[in-house]
Formats: sequence, C-alpha cells, structure tokens
Amino acid sequence: MNFMMQHCCYDAVPTSNKLVVFDTTLQIKKAFFALVANGVRAAPLWDSKQQCFVGMLTITDFINILHRYYKSPLVQIYEIEEHKIETWRDVYLQGSFKPLVCISPSASLFDAVYSLIKNKIHRLPVMDPASGNVLHILTHKRLLKFLHIFGAMLPRLRFLQKTVHQLGIGTFRDVALIQENSSVYTALEIFVDRRVSALPVVNDAGKVVGLYSRFDVIHLAAQKNYNNLELSVKEALRQRTLCLEGVLTCYPYETLEVVIDRIAQEQVHRLVLVDDDQNPKGIVSLSDILQALVLSPAGFDPDTLSAQ
Repeated sequence: MNFMMQHCCYDAVPTSNKLVVFDTTLQIKKAFFALVANGVRAAPLWDSKQQCFVGMLTITDFINILHRYYKSPLVQIYEIEEHKIETWRDVYLQGSFKPLVCISPSASLFDAVYSLIKNKIHRLPVMDPASGNVLHILTHKRLLKFLHIFGAMLPRLRFLQKTVHQLGIGTFRDVALIQENSSVYTALEIFVDRRVSALPVVNDAGKVVGLYSRFDVIHLAAQKNYNNLELSVKEALRQRTLCLEGVLTCYPYETLEVVIDRIAQEQVHRLVLVDDDQNPKGIVSLSDILQALVLSPAGFDPDTLSAQ
C-alpha cells in the first residue's frame, strides 16, 4: 500500500507505448478494425466539436452493439456497417453522458488502483492537465506488473505465503460459466447481463477446457464473421487468429505469491480456480489481487467502494 502511495502514475508509464485515438465521427466498423489491427483493447474518443476527450471506445461497446442488434446470420448488422461512434454513443448512452474518468500523471498509483476498482473500469487514461493530452492508459495488468517488478525490492509480506483459500481472494459464488457447445451469442448475453470479463468454458463433464473472454469477441471483427453468432464457443476458440491467453488455472492450496507470479509471467488477466479434477471453483482476477494488495490494507473493501 505504502509503495503504491509513494509512486506516481508517471512512474508506470512505459518509455515507449502505442496509443490509438479515435474521432467520434469515425465509423464504428473502421474503429473496431483499427483496434484489432493495432492490438489494443480500447481507445480514447476525441470530439472535434468540443475539442476535448469525451470517453473511451472499448470491446464492451462492440459486445453491446452485437448483443443489441444481432438478429440472425442472414441479417446484416447495419448499425456496425454504417453508424459512426457518435451515433452509437447517442443511442446507447441516451443523453446520460458521464464524464471521462481519468487521472493526472502526478497522482499516486494507489489513487489509480482506487479509481479503477471504485469506478469498475479496466482502462484509466493518464491525462496531462496542462495540454489535455492522453499520455497512456493504465490497466490492472500494468499496475500489477509495476508492483511485481519493483515490489521485489520490498520486504516480503507474510500474507503472500497464505493460500488463496485462506485469504478468500477471488470470486467463488455463482461463477459465470459457459458450455463449450453454447453459441457465441449466449456468451454475449452473459457478458452483458453478468458484467463479467471472461467465462470459463466447460465440457459436458463439467471440466474446464478453455476460457472465452471479452477480448476474444473483438476477433469476430478481424475475421469479419460477426454476422454469425450461432457459432459455438468451442469453434470460436479454435478459430482465434492470435495466440491469446488460454485457460490458466490455480488451486485453492497455492499461495498468493505463486498466483501473482503466474499471472505476471503469463501476462494474463485472470486464473480459473479449479480443484484437482479440473472442476471450476472460482475466478482470481487482477482486480481481486490489487484489491487485496493495495486497497484492503488501507481499509477499503469492494462493498464500500461500490456504495460510494
């Protein structure tokens, strides 16, 4: 906690990084193709009329558009083909525009973690207060990587040697799952209704055989097959054009230190908690870990944050 308070957001900004910015007049289809082409998951939105950044375009937008307008494989999704970003924002937000959540480069990394978890977001633009330019987009992964690299110089915390089960870190109740033969559209429904970032994929025996994440959905745009959402999740995972994160697991008896090392080394966003028979028991995410490492020691808990 103190370590994160003593370092500012600028410290976590890499010396070289890619930042993609979209004008709100850009066509949605081109924007999502650009996300895929550049290998990024989100982009700040610039409004030329207001001359300022007004929000973020993320994979969640793509999921919401598909979920809202998909009819059948025979019906083209006109809204993706023709709509501009500003049109989608008008339709989806319906006037309830929320200010862009951002942070100053001089703010502490503790403030960044707090902002990400409190606002239930996965992308936090670091914005220069003088120029108004976005310098970087902080994520849970970037913050944990910074903590993992430079925190190694700190004295080892005792609770890192406790097991995941002992600490109760993660989601263990009512975990959202999906059968491997279920359709991609069913996965989208769960993403929208449950507001989860990834779904452990299970076979008929209930064993974990994969992980279908929000990021996988954007590759429907890359493959130009987003008009066929009757495709099974199993087939969608097989058709992935990139080697993305597979299903990486952890066990209740493994220590938090082991779990953090695995997430950091594999550069994934979450681990599926399983028993020895590969039955799913929960999810341990970057957000859960940052909550435990940074916010909980400061007296903040998820329920308190969400109530504020």
